[in-house]
Amino acid sequence: MEFLTEEETAALLAAPDTSTWVGRRDRALLLLAVQTGLRNSEITSLKRQDVELGTGAHVRCLGKGRKLRCTPLRPDVAAVLKEWMLQQRGEPVDPVFPSSRRGRMSADAMQRLVLKHVTTARRTCPSLEKKKVTPHTLRHAAAMALLRRGVDLSVIALWLGHESTETTQIYLHADMQLKERALAHATPSGLAPDRFRPTDPLLAFLESL
Repeated sequence: MEFLTEEETAALLAAPDTSTWVGRRDRALLLLAVQTGLRNSEITSLKRQDVELGTGAHVRCLGKGRKLRCTPLRPDVAAVLKEWMLQQRGEPVDPVFPSSRRGRMSADAMQRLVLKHVTTARRTCPSLEKKKVTPHTLRHAAAMALLRRGVDLSVIALWLGHESTETTQIYLHADMQLKERALAHATPSGLAPDRFRPTDPLLAFLESL
């Protein structure tokens, strides 16, 4: 499972050219995606009436199984969305992130949007060269960011719209650093354990099996 580190996320968010209409739209969209973990279809179908930017800022979306859920927004994300929506006047039923023709953005268009800015971000963040980044990768990045900050799996499951925490378990297995930190707490000394490095004779024996 691919997900972005904090450095990779920062590089991606810095990629759009905010001096243009498209760049401001794309930055707001990417910021919303990596903070909320909304699915591709949930972002492209988001309407202006689905965004609450007052006290308790949040977005409402209709997820899988036609289940409605609300996802809170950080103050910085709410501020960017507010500025974008003030610049982009429209009716309550209009999309938050319209296409260049002012209609609803397609799933393919969002795929291309993400790829475009990942390509730019790779210039300053070489680790992105090794990753295939899609809109769903941003969803994983949001989940991993919550997990690393100590948010319980049951809360992350609700956040992402998972029907069961079993689906959310994949994030525990995705980050080896989390496992190594947990193992460090289990050692009497409290020190991080060294990685096992097999000797040449052992490697030769294993290869002969």
